[in-house]
Amino acid sequence: MIEDKNPQRTSLEEMGEFGLIDHLTQNFKLNQPSSLMGIGDDAAVLDFADKKTVVSTDMLVEGVHFDLSYMPLKHLGYKSVIVNLSDIYAMNAMATQVTVSIAVSNRFPLEALEEFYEGVATACKIYHVDLVGGDTTSSNKGMIISVTALGVADEKDIVYRKGSKANDLLVVSGDLGGAYLGLQVLEREKEVFKVNPNSQPDLEPYSYIVERQLKPEARKDVVELLKKLEVKPTSMIDISDGLSSEILHLCKQGEVGCNLFEDQIPLDPTVISTAEEFKMDSTMIALGGGEDYELLFSIDQEDYPKIKANPNFTVIGHMTEKAEGAHLVTRAKTKISLTAQGWNSFSG
Repeated sequence: MIEDKNPQRTSLEEMGEFGLIDHLTQNFKLNQPSSLMGIGDDAAVLDFADKKTVVSTDMLVEGVHFDLSYMPLKHLGYKSVIVNLSDIYAMNAMATQVTVSIAVSNRFPLEALEEFYEGVATACKIYHVDLVGGDTTSSNKGMIISVTALGVADEKDIVYRKGSKANDLLVVSGDLGGAYLGLQVLEREKEVFKVNPNSQPDLEPYSYIVERQLKPEARKDVVELLKKLEVKPTSMIDISDGLSSEILHLCKQGEVGCNLFEDQIPLDPTVISTAEEFKMDSTMIALGGGEDYELLFSIDQEDYPKIKANPNFTVIGHMTEKAEGAHLVTRAKTKISLTAQGWNSFSG
């Protein structure tokens, strides 16, 4: 929340659109064999041979999806790519390319966009994807970002949201609720800063959950691990809108019900302690929080021995017949109907 009072500011107007694109993308090199032509022509040229192509796109709007008062632009560039890669991995595919388009108002100088693209470049490097296109334009509403991700998979490996059947086990990677609570901490500190601009927040006790919000990771490693374990999920989705919403998507698409066990939901100790501090219920946070970008999937019971000892996975329930409906089984062994509690960008 400390900012340089006299930062260098190069006007975007003097760069021009094509000069800006050339400048921001000059250090992006192509690494994927499927990237025949990247930035610099009317269109990118990609060659996936006999693989199936998967495509996903997302928009992020300032004031709706992110707040630049506490979201560093480098982190925003990184996160913008990650949220799209997560959708590719949720198809049990490997991400290969991205396009990044941005619209910005005149309050953003060149240096701000350089920071943003530094984050994009870091994500591309870590996840081994190529930036192959995009667009820049002006905006009178702050910053708008649109990212499209492409990936490849053999047809036999692709996993859809549909496909789960009664008695399949419901499994999740990692832990849940951290990103939502990280956001609550950042929002609280923002309000404190408004009242007293000289106050400096101590975010050290919350470093794990703040990072889950500002710099999430996509679970490419889970896709690789499942392949190594010779486990193909029967259905899969990434957790962007909260656990309950994603479970209901799998149930609806697969025409099944579900029993989710409250005492099996994986929670980091920081999530539990911070939830208590905010007087929130940690289970409700996991169910409705969102932005964890973990993978939620179902597997045949025969595959359970292959994953049971793996620390990356937690079995949190099982699928049932559709007529039974989707339920949370509480610690007290009572059943509560699952409802979609995830974030809705059109509400409010």
